[in-house]
Amino acid sequence: MKHYLSINDIDSLPDWVTEARELKKNPRAHRLLGAEKTLCMLFFNNSLRTRLSTQKAAMHLGMEVMVMNFGTESWSLEFGDGTVMDQGSAEHIKEAAKVVAQFCDIVAIRSFAGLKDKEIDAADVVLNGFVEHAAIPVVNMESSMGHPLQALADAITLAENAQKKRPKVVLSWAPHPKALPHAVPNSFVRMMQRQEADFVITHPKGYELDPSITKGSTIEYDQYKALKGADFVYVKNWCCYSDYGSVLNRDTSWMMTKGKLGQAKFMHCLPVRRNVVVEDAVLDGSRSLVIEQANNRTYAAQVVLKKILDSNP
Repeated sequence: MKHYLSINDIDSLPDWVTEARELKKNPRAHRLLGAEKTLCMLFFNNSLRTRLSTQKAAMHLGMEVMVMNFGTESWSLEFGDGTVMDQGSAEHIKEAAKVVAQFCDIVAIRSFAGLKDKEIDAADVVLNGFVEHAAIPVVNMESSMGHPLQALADAITLAENAQKKRPKVVLSWAPHPKALPHAVPNSFVRMMQRQEADFVITHPKGYELDPSITKGSTIEYDQYKALKGADFVYVKNWCCYSDYGSVLNRDTSWMMTKGKLGQAKFMHCLPVRRNVVVEDAVLDGSRSLVIEQANNRTYAAQVVLKKILDSNP
């Protein structure tokens, strides 16, 4: 495997989940695989779980790790071809990516959507700029359009907690005080489309995700109807796609409550705004899986890095 850019780079989701669960039993079993190899992690946005879990995964494999936060520790980058760089950006991706590649064996990138221009975000210019110019494997630690490490961790969490062969899994929109990107729900939808499950997406009208991604998935605008009989409920906010980046409403009635959740297990990628997205009683209750999900981020990253190392000795 050359890169891990999206869920589509997984050839067999069940096999990857099984391998990740095996790594979880003995995380340092392959500690010599990454010996004398270096992972460079570049953050264009803040991170907690992604940074710590990916770094821990690399350490489990014996890799050295370098971390840089763009904006505070490096020159700002330009990505356009033919740009006259007489404004803010001091360095071009064409040079920066090649320089980074000299110092490491794998580069991992985190860069969020701007939520101002749909076409620019869809192009994932930061992630794809490194793919084009770095000439080494690239790992997506969340881009404008996807968060495949999170989705793989979610798949591991589902496998560990499912009580039936075909569980009902609901992805529910929730209110939030500001516009949030589509990366997490996009990757979760793509992951669920590869699962044996009864999968339902629920949100207010106007909050439809990219139809090319949700095509074939069930969409239910009545949250209570969607939640009926659910085994897992994954809650996440996202902004409007058709009127890109807009917040159409902040309907507080969509907040996840203990009463709505019922007997389902609760999932969220974190960070989460308490008593806005979900009430305390859910997060602090016995049916919350959010800490397990966060823990599984390490093994999702580890199986990805292991497969890249296996393919690029």
